[in-house]
Amino acid sequence: MTMTNLQMNAPSTHSPTNYMDKKIQNIFQLIFAFPFTVLYGLGISILNGLYQVGILKSVRFDVPIIVVGNLSTGGTGKTPHVEYLIEVLRPYLNVATLSRGYKRKSKGFLGVAPNADAQLVGDEPLQFKRKFRDVYVTVSESRTVGVMQIMGNAPNTQVILMDDGYQHRAIEPGFVVLLTTFDKPYFKDFLLPGGNLREWRSGDQRANLIIVTKSPKTLTRDVADQYLERIQPLKHQSVYFSYYDYGMPYYFFDAEQSIELTDELDVILICGLANSDYLVKYLDETVNFARILDFPDHYYYKSQDLENLKAQYEQHDSLQKIILTTEKDAVRLELHRDFIVQHELPIFILPVQVHFHFGEGRSFENAIKQFLLGFKI
Repeated sequence: MTMTNLQMNAPSTHSPTNYMDKKIQNIFQLIFAFPFTVLYGLGISILNGLYQVGILKSVRFDVPIIVVGNLSTGGTGKTPHVEYLIEVLRPYLNVATLSRGYKRKSKGFLGVAPNADAQLVGDEPLQFKRKFRDVYVTVSESRTVGVMQIMGNAPNTQVILMDDGYQHRAIEPGFVVLLTTFDKPYFKDFLLPGGNLREWRSGDQRANLIIVTKSPKTLTRDVADQYLERIQPLKHQSVYFSYYDYGMPYYFFDAEQSIELTDELDVILICGLANSDYLVKYLDETVNFARILDFPDHYYYKSQDLENLKAQYEQHDSLQKIILTTEKDAVRLELHRDFIVQHELPIFILPVQVHFHFGEGRSFENAIKQFLLGFKI
């Protein structure tokens, strides 16, 4: 397959030369960022220490709160894993979700409606609401205020899923799920700004269980055991390995209309993700040609971006070609719905589902259910 990466005219990330350049760049980044890393680490240590000795207090609520988060700055797959939990819990419980609504142009607590503007509520919360209409989806930059508002507005709520709340120590969660990616695990990373860690690696001790996400579909038990040796989970911690299974892309304006990705199809991918490597690798193995229009995470597309997308599509000489995007990007692209309709751009949305290796999905679900059954006010 042929692949072109159009992010700032950068060479393909699969190039060996580019890989070495990136390694050298990371080394220089660590050297120059070292003083700032030390200062940042000192601040994090003081903050966590204040909570540990009880000078700063965490609030405990009389509703089960499950936190899904990470030690790094993003790209670990929180959204698909929160959706997995929603699918598991919503048949039995009244579920609410609480996110900050990253990059939203609003303040305070908001309940998310299916017809909401992504810029006002955030792309991921809007994605949750459109897929799970019966779930109370909310956003609040203050998680404490958010939980209180949820319980005031929906007192029948039986469990709250807190998206990206690992570092929000002001709330004492009942259960904590820590995510880290297979390719960039936290035990190989460094503290900001030299690396991507929000806090020291020892922060993993607060987790009830750890999921190594975006693992290869062909992961073996031997390789998984090597990761377990590096993670060194505590006695109360379980470690799971998950991977993505991509479904058939469905049409932007009609979810009933889908298309199969084959080695005869050319794809122009437009996405704004913290880490698109896993998706790009999948396309690399699945379709004939992929041109990647790569943007920063949670990027809100501008008119010129849509003009460029249209030009790239029209210039590509192929009888079998589509434009592909992710579910998260789709809610942001919808802000340009009129342009997409006017120019009849064939945009398809690629759905994704989480699966667990070694048949351990049921074990993961049972761990969550045991917590909920044993929850005491």
